[in-house]
Amino acid sequence: MAEFYPKLSAAFGRLLADVAGRTVAVIGHSRPDGDCIGSQVALARVLAASGSRTASVNSDPVPRRLAYLARGMPFMGTDEALALPADTVAVFVDCADHARAGERLRARFPSPAGNIDHHLSNGGYASTNLVDHASAATCELLAGLFLDAGLRVDAGTAAALFAGIMTDTGQFRYGSTSQRTFILAGELVARGATPSEAGYELYERESSAKLRLLGRFLASLEMELGGRVCIGTLPPGIFEATGTTAEDTEGLVDFARCVDGVDIGALIEERPDGGVKASLRSKNPLCRLDLVAGQFGGGGHACAAGLSVKKPIAQFRTLLLAALGERLRVMDAEIAKHPV
Repeated sequence: MAEFYPKLSAAFGRLLADVAGRTVAVIGHSRPDGDCIGSQVALARVLAASGSRTASVNSDPVPRRLAYLARGMPFMGTDEALALPADTVAVFVDCADHARAGERLRARFPSPAGNIDHHLSNGGYASTNLVDHASAATCELLAGLFLDAGLRVDAGTAAALFAGIMTDTGQFRYGSTSQRTFILAGELVARGATPSEAGYELYERESSAKLRLLGRFLASLEMELGGRVCIGTLPPGIFEATGTTAEDTEGLVDFARCVDGVDIGALIEERPDGGVKASLRSKNPLCRLDLVAGQFGGGGHACAAGLSVKKPIAQFRTLLLAALGERLRVMDAEIAKHPV
């Protein structure tokens, strides 16, 4: 079998040597999603099997629908991570930048041993940076690196990697899904991942509270920029009113994106402190939503990005629409240059 990531194999080998036999904090981003938790579980399992002591760290809890991946795995919050031994080394996974896990964890681990990620906006912030923008998921990258290195991928590791790939590809529907994605997914199934289990745990266990939140989000949708942008808003107090939590916002923005004729979908969460958090999704990578998010201190992918700012929602909405309008003009110009 040909190597999946030949240009990264040597660097991955150096990272494995750097953390061998040490205490390793496998750090993921705040509000973890399937690719984040899947990457943490898989890397922690592989490193533990190689003799390292591992703990996965997140500033927010493991989401309910991803708990099946983390059974028996040590996960801890920021406060516990701050109490880890002084010689603990950190590997950040699925974090587009060093602060994505939270400022306290960045301060505790100012010089990470590793940074494993697939976000377009990741410029590298660790001693060893294993970043591949063409990968559909960090779990895809890890799966390839593990197989290239001849590391054992057991059933639990395969399930975690498969879940991360499944979620970040939108069940293998997004444009980032490649032939390599399917080959690696097949290799994971051969090693014990069960697509039916992933499908059930990830997509068929929604709570009635989540459905109430979805109803409120759908009712808030507004069409902008000639119907090319669809924006939904979650006001302060919505989680208390619907009996949900922040993790229940996962996937809501896709309902805005999937409207026929819409190029960009957005979810704006208005926070009690006067700031906002926004998630952006597009159907065409020429939109370069990572550049839009970057204007507000955020980042991500060409078709999926996020940001948080301390601005009144009315002001932010105006600025966001201006930025999205400019990206649509650039996209239209690019398409006009290369008509199908």
